[in-house]
Amino acid sequence: MNIPKGIEKVTASSKAVAYFAEDCFWHSEIVFQSLAGVRDAVSGYAGGKTKNPRYEDVTSGETGHAETVQVFYDPQKISYATLVNAFFASQDPTQLNRQGNDEGTQYRSAAFYTSNDEKQIVEKAINDLTASKKYSGKIVTQVAPFTKFYPAEAYHQEYIAHNGDNPYVWNVSTPDFRYFRNSFKGNFKE
Repeated sequence: MNIPKGIEKVTASSKAVAYFAEDCFWHSEIVFQSLAGVRDAVSGYAGGKTKNPRYEDVTSGETGHAETVQVFYDPQKISYATLVNAFFASQDPTQLNRQGNDEGTQYRSAAFYTSNDEKQIVEKAINDLTASKKYSGKIVTQVAPFTKFYPAEAYHQEYIAHNGDNPYVWNVSTPDFRYFRNSFKGNFKE
């Protein structure tokens, strides 16, 4: 399977940044990097109180941080609303502090907004999903102001692309990504 990677080249129009947490950041990274208009998604930590957390700290569940991706995108090619739609399409937002087998506050669903417009877009998406009755349970996605992002350790970046033979990647990440690609109606990179 062709796993999307970030693009190093930066253009003047590709300066917008968004922050999403939805399960393991390895999964989130390839979801967003697969979308046309997204330059890169960096795995890291946000939403907690501990400064400069390490992976071992975050997995304890005591830092308050969630595994988060920092998404660099070109708003002339993809809207924030489309990113939010992809965010909700690539997870089950009714699972509190978990996704599948991954459990703990570090795996919570969260959209960290940087403006009131972003907050309103996320809240509208939640209201629309609730009204559609797509889920039988309540959407528990945290909608919170962005404060600080800490990039994860280098070995977490582009993890799936570099570790396709890892059992977790093979049995969880790749099937989840394949499902997202088949179900989300968005523009994907070639």
